[in-house]
Amino acid sequence: MQPYVKNCFAVLLVIFAAVLQPSCKNNGSEVQAVSAKDTLKALAGNEYQNIDQSPLDISYCPAEYPQNKMKGAVSGGPVARVIYSRPHKKGRVIFSDDPKSLCQYGKPWRLGANESTELQLFEPVMVSGKNVAAGRYILYCIPHPDKWEVVFNSNLDSWGLHIDRSKDLFTIEVPVQQQVNRVEDFTMVFQDKPDGADLMMTWDNVKVLMPFTFSK
Repeated sequence: MQPYVKNCFAVLLVIFAAVLQPSCKNNGSEVQAVSAKDTLKALAGNEYQNIDQSPLDISYCPAEYPQNKMKGAVSGGPVARVIYSRPHKKGRVIFSDDPKSLCQYGKPWRLGANESTELQLFEPVMVSGKNVAAGRYILYCIPHPDKWEVVFNSNLDSWGLHIDRSKDLFTIEVPVQQQVNRVEDFTMVFQDKPDGADLMMTWDNVKVLMPFTFSK
């Protein structure tokens, strides 16, 4: 091998070793720091199904029922659960008189996104003082500045935008509470109380509590 070629080959070996050294070191005892931002960029897309922008969620009553069941800390079943999808505010106007708002006053709203929101009662309860039998119900509401009309409907397994008002069963009125901290994701969750629970429904700067009364 000619001296010139040997020298070039030696230089390339030095450069190659210098490039490899940090990565080999990180593969050993040191862990390379990766930020959440980098991790998100590295995630591969799902070729089979796009990620739903309004994820499905389930809230139980009692609130900790699934966790306690896994621990063997409950003997019976839950009282109720609500199944719904959670839209995001994304800088939009949510509740107002403006026809461009997402939930216009006086117009039916599906209490979520995607499929109709479903309430399942595993036993008879009282909701805002009204006796309600065990069973499955579709929920939607008609928002107003000072109250929500929460409608119980029998059109099960339906799409939330296609509300069939001919199947309305009854309506519960609950007062609106204003809150300082705005909620980005629409949320429905049961909050335990001595005589039952409140189903809290909140989005943006609005919150309502629908009271459930039952024997504990």
